[in-house]
Amino acid sequence: MANSYAGKILHVDLTKRKGVKKQDLDMNFAKTYLGGKGFGAKLLYDMVPPKLDPFSPQNPVIFCTGPLTGTMTPTNRYCIVTKSPLTGFFSDSYAGGDFSPELKFAGYDIVVIKGKAPKPVYLWIDDDNVELRSAKGIWGLDTYQTQERILEELGDKSVKAACIGPAGEKRVRFATVDSSPHRQAGRCGTGAVMGSKNLKAVAVRGTGKVELADPKAFDEAYWKSREEIEKSNDSLTYRKGGTPAFVGFANSQGLYPTRNFYDGVYDKAASSLDDVSQRKYLWTREYGCFACPIHCTKIGRIRRGPWVGTETDIIEYETTGLMGSNCGIDFLEAVAYSTALCDKYGLDSISTGNVIGWTMECYEKGILKKKDLSGLDAKFGNWRAQIELVKMIGERRGIGRILGEGVARASKAIGKGSEEFAIHIKKMETPAWPPRGSPGQAIALACSDRGCDHQRGWMPAYEIGGYSWPFGGPFDRLSIEPKKSQCVKWEQDHLSALYSLTVCEFSRSGIQNDTYAALLSAATGWKIDYNEMLKYGERIWNVIRMFNVREGINRKADSSLPKRFKEPLPSGPAKGHKITDEDFNKLLDWYYESRGWDKNGIPTKEKLTELDLGNIVKDLKK
Repeated sequence: MANSYAGKILHVDLTKRKGVKKQDLDMNFAKTYLGGKGFGAKLLYDMVPPKLDPFSPQNPVIFCTGPLTGTMTPTNRYCIVTKSPLTGFFSDSYAGGDFSPELKFAGYDIVVIKGKAPKPVYLWIDDDNVELRSAKGIWGLDTYQTQERILEELGDKSVKAACIGPAGEKRVRFATVDSSPHRQAGRCGTGAVMGSKNLKAVAVRGTGKVELADPKAFDEAYWKSREEIEKSNDSLTYRKGGTPAFVGFANSQGLYPTRNFYDGVYDKAASSLDDVSQRKYLWTREYGCFACPIHCTKIGRIRRGPWVGTETDIIEYETTGLMGSNCGIDFLEAVAYSTALCDKYGLDSISTGNVIGWTMECYEKGILKKKDLSGLDAKFGNWRAQIELVKMIGERRGIGRILGEGVARASKAIGKGSEEFAIHIKKMETPAWPPRGSPGQAIALACSDRGCDHQRGWMPAYEIGGYSWPFGGPFDRLSIEPKKSQCVKWEQDHLSALYSLTVCEFSRSGIQNDTYAALLSAATGWKIDYNEMLKYGERIWNVIRMFNVREGINRKADSSLPKRFKEPLPSGPAKGHKITDEDFNKLLDWYYESRGWDKNGIPTKEKLTELDLGNIVKDLKK
């Protein structure tokens, strides 16, 4: 019976001259872990021994597609899984564009890359033909130049590539992977792992197609999904303004990170960096990923200031917050240029803005001097200093050698009290949705599977936005109650399942849960309803938790909120509110209880058995 999987796993060992082999995809494995995040989670768990150095050749980089990849549904991101050099825990990064469906068309559900090439290479996948090519002529180039050079060398502009820039080559611990220019797989430092392997890029050309188990049922579910997207106010928001449309909301609610997360309100930056300003001064056209009707990305060109003519992507909400207000900068074009530099170097703009905000606070407090910063006057608001710091981080030059380690390691190296205002959880820099005005978000950030992350649960929607979840209505904003922790658990399981289909958050906002189940069932031939999808998500989440437990995750690690979030908010609707240890521990107890974990955050034997994970029960400490 036909189904939507390509049916092959490609294994590449960079250490060996002929280290390429192909393996049939085990359908029992597929039916247990779905794809994307689920595939990567189980493979990483099985392949990586405890305490392995993330820069070890043994640490794999795993590219995964999903069961809906390559179809006309907007589920065409790729997932990269590895052990993070930033946190030391599980990491999964995602990017849209065209790379993922091309990989599926070439005949592969998964590409597993391990080892280390003796000299820089890139992997060329041309349907069944797979080879390693010298990257001597492109090593050192930025991501845009790399994409262009590979396509020129292969003589085909339709080729899709995922590559790293200088930051990945130099192992900046928050280096990204760039694909279909302007699509970045960020956070976690996957680009640094590729750099440690001397792997500059993966290029792919595929001429196959995706089969469907039930084309008629799939067609019906597809058109229903399109109708749901067209009727969705959330999808309309993303289509019109992209994520910067949330700038005004965040600022008005005291959630917009300002001056290294000291405050949550910065009106001047908010009005300068939102979607209205970007549309007026930057955007020239829209861009959509493969098969996506939303077209949330806006391509632009700087038309004012010293960088006239520079092509830019949309400045996403997160980047407006971290590279803008968090550094005290409201100069739109400067933020746009800084963001373009991050993309070219292959830097995660969230982590970069967080680290620079911390650097600016260190400077203003006298912990770092001009002599430490190569003469930079790195006060808040100095966009010239910010631009130079981006370059120094991307090149691992001067203070950039320390900042490229991430804010946790940098603050430990600098010392002098700077660790007190290093804003991270489990060594991952905090994104632009801090929790002081949304206490449920504290659990979402602290208990994310890959560090400090808003994309594993976004509680402002339910605490402030008036949204409901399947098991209840919206919450009182500042209340502390068990259902908030239960909602975080549901969000995590829900998103874990969708990320295994490689769904984008934006299409998630329009397509209904039962419709996703119908699409999945019609594509694979398996009868799966939404409750079963949630069970998949919970199973995958627990596999990842067990991986992280092996690496040292426990209650103490989950409780490591930055000190700043335990201090009262200076302004905004939640002025004076803070996350107390008492409130946080209540929420954490309720969260563990909802998950069926013990008081230390360890999955129980009973829970693992319930989720058909008896094969990893043996790894529980006796």
